[in-house]
Amino acid sequence: MRKTYKLYIGGKFPRSESGRTFVVDGDNVALASRKDARDAVVAARAAQPGWAGATAYNRGQVLYRVAEMVEARRAEFAALGVAAGELDAVIDRWVWYAGWADKIAQVTGGANPVAGPFFNISAPEPTGVVAVVAPPTLLGLVSVIAPAVVTGNTAVVLAADPQIAITLAEAFATSDVPGGVVNVLTGRYAETAPWLAAHADVNALDLTGVESAELAAELERAAAGTLKRVLRPPAGGADFTADPGLRPMTALLETKTVWHPKGF
Repeated sequence: MRKTYKLYIGGKFPRSESGRTFVVDGDNVALASRKDARDAVVAARAAQPGWAGATAYNRGQVLYRVAEMVEARRAEFAALGVAAGELDAVIDRWVWYAGWADKIAQVTGGANPVAGPFFNISAPEPTGVVAVVAPPTLLGLVSVIAPAVVTGNTAVVLAADPQIAITLAEAFATSDVPGGVVNVLTGRYAETAPWLAAHADVNALDLTGVESAELAAELERAAAGTLKRVLRPPAGGADFTADPGLRPMTALLETKTVWHPKGF
């Protein structure tokens, strides 16, 4: 009997509440509905304070553990058509972001020089819940999830390649990633993405995997109603093999500045 690929919401693998499935390469895959999208946002919101409140060191160790679990599932990813070179790059990408967990605040924050007897300190904080329309490759998928969660955000991911995405979700479930930090929905972008774009409890929208300019414009208009931060796909497409730099992380951070009097 062939495997049925379910959704990944709140650390569990439910079927779509609608009961719908679709066939991909002979496998049955859950077809997410707008109710599933709402459930995923609820799970992400519930998990976000605890994940953001964890120490940066702890988040880094969790991402290192994900890299180990992906390594342990080499054979499964290879059976899904992921080349050995891409899988090596995926593991390196997890490790690279894990190393930034306790460094990004030092690079993007710090003490500001001010005139007067005050300390003025800027510190980055996570944006909150990020809805991600993911690109189709495993390296692309990891390259949009890792920068969101390493800084304390939680994610609702619309996956382009369901078998690869849910196999990655199984790595999350068998590692130390708390339930709800990453939620994976499989199905049609055009059906579920507009609901996430307009959802009032989603703080940011990553459109990296959107190939249709018309759909991207529609999602941006929907996001404008709740003043979401929108990450547009780069012109000409993203090169996930290149050094990602800090932009994928800093784009999903807010800066809080605190004043405190000296000598008290």
